[in-house]
Amino acid sequence: MNDRVSVDIQGGVADVRLVRADKMNALDNAMFGALIEAGERLKGETGVRAVVISGEGRAFCAGLDMGNFQSMASGERTGGGKGSAGPLLTPDRTPGGSNRAQHACMVWREIPVPVVAAVHGVAFGGGLQLALGADLRFVTADARMSVMEIKWGLVPDMAGMVLTRGLVRDDIMRELTWSGRVFSGEEAVQLGFATRVCADPRAEALAFARDVAGKSPDAIRAGKRLLNLMGRGDQHEILLEESREQAALIGSPNQVEAVMANLQKREPAFKDAATSKVEA
Repeated sequence: MNDRVSVDIQGGVADVRLVRADKMNALDNAMFGALIEAGERLKGETGVRAVVISGEGRAFCAGLDMGNFQSMASGERTGGGKGSAGPLLTPDRTPGGSNRAQHACMVWREIPVPVVAAVHGVAFGGGLQLALGADLRFVTADARMSVMEIKWGLVPDMAGMVLTRGLVRDDIMRELTWSGRVFSGEEAVQLGFATRVCADPRAEALAFARDVAGKSPDAIRAGKRLLNLMGRGDQHEILLEESREQAALIGSPNQVEAVMANLQKREPAFKDAATSKVEA
């Protein structure tokens, strides 16, 4: 994993870096594996309270490695190699329904704490879908982003259609899927792809993550469960889960600590959450 993705955990914040800088962090088979391995590891780290994912070098992620497209150009469809159609319809899917490439993006939604993507340079195709797997996206104004699959005669297939629900207007997503045009980080905020424009997205993302890490981990995780449910649950299910989550929080040790710290005007001392799993 270390030649594709690095993970450094300090003060409850996991600093995840794509480190294939010489290839603009392009997605090859090893990168898919490293992203999944890192995400699965963090799902079980009860001491992690927030995650930041960013790319070293000139870009966040340039998308699929060119070698994959060269395999596609050979006409290979069912061999199962890089760029073939073989792995796409595999019955070996996650409980949430993802194949391997989709899981490299969806795993970040399944991590039970907030995940922030810090985007600079480019986030094209699969790189954009990877950023969409995070809960928030901090971007530079001049970052370049694209739903670029149409350039290669393809459609977004790394969970993009799931991850843009609730973020991007239907007609806007259609326009970008069919045109593949490149848009800036500033426009990405206007369109719904990004959360905020930053001069230094990684620094701001880490500062945000450290702030989150200082809040009750039980409430943070409960909030992520509810926010994930919001995109797929019906009104009755969401209302019931709101009540269940709140009932579990009221009077719990970390909730009591939050109240006492506020009343005593001191910094809280929270204990790590007892559970680590969250449904996407």
